[in-house]
Amino acid sequence: MKIESTIVYQIVPGDDNPRNGEGDFLRLRDGRILFAYSRYTGDDREDDCPCDIAAVLSDDGGAGFGGKRILVRAAEHGVRNVMSVSLVRFTNGDAGLFYLVKDPKDGTSRYVLRRSADECETFASPVQCLPDRYAGYYVVNNCRVLQTADGRIYIPAAVHRTGEGGAAYHAAAVFYRSQDDGRTFHELGAPLTCPVQSETGLQEPGLLELPNGVLYAYFRTDLFCQYESVSVDGGERFFAPQPSRFSSPESPMKIARDPFGGKYYAVWNPIPEYCGRNADPPGEWITAGRTPLVMAQSSDGIHFGEPVVLEDDPARGFCYPAIYFLAENEMLLAYCSGGRADSACLCRTTIRRVTVK
Repeated sequence: MKIESTIVYQIVPGDDNPRNGEGDFLRLRDGRILFAYSRYTGDDREDDCPCDIAAVLSDDGGAGFGGKRILVRAAEHGVRNVMSVSLVRFTNGDAGLFYLVKDPKDGTSRYVLRRSADECETFASPVQCLPDRYAGYYVVNNCRVLQTADGRIYIPAAVHRTGEGGAAYHAAAVFYRSQDDGRTFHELGAPLTCPVQSETGLQEPGLLELPNGVLYAYFRTDLFCQYESVSVDGGERFFAPQPSRFSSPESPMKIARDPFGGKYYAVWNPIPEYCGRNADPPGEWITAGRTPLVMAQSSDGIHFGEPVVLEDDPARGFCYPAIYFLAENEMLLAYCSGGRADSACLCRTTIRRVTVK
C-alpha cells in the first residue's frame, strides 16, 4: 500500500485553552463535514479538568476546516468536564452525539446520547446510555460507537471499578447494544477481563464488524500489544481475549471499514516502549511511546498488509485516531499530535487527508 497525505487543519492550544483532543466526524445533509472534539479550558490539561465539546466544519469536502463553535457545555450537566465524542447518523435521519459526562464529586462518569433533528444546530436532552450497574466509572473512546449493517448500534466500554482510595486503573470491557435506533441500550454478556496478569486490564476497547457478521473487539493493554476477541452471536458472548498481531504501547488503536470499497484500515502505534528506546525524561509525559503512527490495509479485516508511516516525529506523540471515509481510497484522519511545545501529546489535534494509491 502506498499513500499520499497532507495536513488540512490543526487545532492548537492557546490562552485559556490548554488542550484540544480526541474527536469524531459526521457528514451533514448539506454536504459539510463536522468534526467534534474535546476542548479544554482553564490552566490545566488533565483528563478531568474543565472541558466542553466543540466543533469545526468543512464546506469544501475536507480540504480545510473552520468556523469553530461550542456544541455542548459541561455546565449544562452541572459538571465541569464532558469529553470523548462519537457521532452517528441514525436510520430515522437524526444525528447522534455520544459523549462522557464526568462527575468529580464521586469519581464516576456517565455515557450519554443527545439527538439532533436539525444537523447539530440544537440537541435534545441527554439520555443515559449505560446503566449505573458498576461501582466505578466508564471510559468510551472517541469514534467508538459502531453501527452495523443491520442497523444495530454497539457501544464498547471499559469499566474501572471504584474501591478504597478511588477508581482502579485496571479495567474490564463491557459491550452494549441498541436494536431500536439508539432509543435504548442493553448490556451483552459478562464483562471481559484480561486472562493474564496486567496492571491496566482491557482498556479503551474498540469494535469492528467483519464481512460475515462476526464482531471483532480490540483492547489497549500494558502487555506490549493490543489484545483481541471475537463474537459470532452478535455480541452476546465473546471468546477469551488473547494477544493480537498489533504490537503497541499503552495507546489505543482504531480499525474502520471503508463503506465505498469494503477494505479495512487500522491506525495505531506499532512499537512498544522496548528496552533501549529513547523515552521522555523522568517526570515528563510528552510522547508516552506513542510514535510513530502507522496505517495498514486489509481486504477481510483479519489479514493486514505491511504498515505505512503517517507520522514519525520522535519528539511528539500521536494517538486517539478517528477515521472518516470520503470516497473509495480517500479518507480524513484526526488524531492527537502534541509535542514538547504543547506540553503533552494530547494537547494538539491534527486532521490529515489521506489518499491510498
